[in-house]
Amino acid sequence: MKERQKKILSGFGGRGDRIMSNLVRSVSMVGILIMLFILGFLVMNGMPVLRESTLSEIFLSRDWYPVEEPPALGMLPLIAGTLSATLLSSLIALPIAVALAIFTAEIAPRRLRSFFKVMMELMGFLPSIVLGFIGMMVLAPWLQNSLNIATGLNLLNASILLGFLVIPVVASLSEEALSAVPQELRDASYALGATRWETTRRVVVPHALSGITAAALLGVMRALGETMVVLMAAGGAAIIPAMLTDPVRPLTATIAAEMGETPVGNTHYHALFFAGLILLAVTLAINLASYYVERRKR
Repeated sequence: MKERQKKILSGFGGRGDRIMSNLVRSVSMVGILIMLFILGFLVMNGMPVLRESTLSEIFLSRDWYPVEEPPALGMLPLIAGTLSATLLSSLIALPIAVALAIFTAEIAPRRLRSFFKVMMELMGFLPSIVLGFIGMMVLAPWLQNSLNIATGLNLLNASILLGFLVIPVVASLSEEALSAVPQELRDASYALGATRWETTRRVVVPHALSGITAAALLGVMRALGETMVVLMAAGGAAIIPAMLTDPVRPLTATIAAEMGETPVGNTHYHALFFAGLILLAVTLAINLASYYVERRKR
């Protein structure tokens, strides 16, 4: 009787495992097909722009006047605005995020640690359009008056707001990487006479460095793909910034601002899709770098 029950339970467990395995495999395949569809859609609508312009003109020209005849499709200022906003926001956010993660995982008392973890999760759900309004109505006038500049809608404004979006992502993931370090390593360091700061700096952080690096790359990708904040706070000027207070126009803001007024199928339309293809390629490169770091960690 017992052997029969074991066979029934084992058969049920085997069927259940197969059902879940097939379900996960099917969902994964659907996700892959969706990504391939998006990639094919961008390629199909973006590549026709090369009939009107060359790659060197697109990537090296400083003139973005897509509605003129003939259209000028130089995306260098747009790419420069995207990279400068991403780089500056990362320089602002990453040190703060890593410091917050170290404090939460290694220094804060248990109750305060739970509070900080909840706050980091809540900050991650902050709508970007709310930050855009704050940048327009609060931060921009303050920057304009404090720095005595023509406009507060500029690279610095957008980068500060992007930093607020990056901090919770990097801090939360970095805290998980630090918390995953085995307690035995800390105890061994304390047994050798190291202080808490020495243990954190020389044992815990190096052991979790791969996870922290992967979190930082995901944060950079978050800043790279943000639309509403840069659309509302970056200033919207298609120029290569020479100063932090210069207005910029990233690729995401350009697509969001111009796609709704562009006739379907013309050169401007295809150029915007090509800009989306550039963003997808850069995001894919960062994703692969994050995957490589995580693979090395494992």
